[in-house]
Amino acid sequence: MQSLAGQFLIASPYLPDPNFLRTVVLMVQHDDEGALGLVLTRPINLTVQEVWKNVSGENIDAPESVLQGGPVEGPLMAIHQEENLAELEVIPGVYFSSQRENIEPLIRESRNDFRLFLGYSGWGAQQLEAEMEVGGWLTLPAKKEQVFETDNDILWKSVSGEVGSNIMRDSLNLKRMPQDPNMN
Repeated sequence: MQSLAGQFLIASPYLPDPNFLRTVVLMVQHDDEGALGLVLTRPINLTVQEVWKNVSGENIDAPESVLQGGPVEGPLMAIHQEENLAELEVIPGVYFSSQRENIEPLIRESRNDFRLFLGYSGWGAQQLEAEMEVGGWLTLPAKKEQVFETDNDILWKSVSGEVGSNIMRDSLNLKRMPQDPNMN
């Protein structure tokens, strides 16, 4: 089994679960025991400021939206660029944290972009592989600039467009396919 950690999962029309309609999931971990990912395209009606006030009682200036990382309940989780607060490196320069001692300074002091999540996407052993076999997910190597894109429509269009171009290129056996078909 090849690990999908560091990849984007893009929900295909063949995935029947409404929790993942038009989603881009960043895969954080994937091994024989299961997988953990975070949905990058599901903002919820809470800001980092509001969540932090509920968690710590402290007022901070953080108007960014919190994301619904998936349908599974869990602790606050973050994707960020602070190596010293990392529990895991997802891709070069992109780190994952779920421990309070790492999330707290990230929220209070970080000068770099970060994304905060409530919940996560989780799969048991072989569950994700079964969904992939029936065409439920498409994959693409994650890129740092896309991970931190805050406009969900831009993220969805860029990632799904890139996957579509790759599928066309592979199915037509083209070595080079321009982004603009008028360039043919």
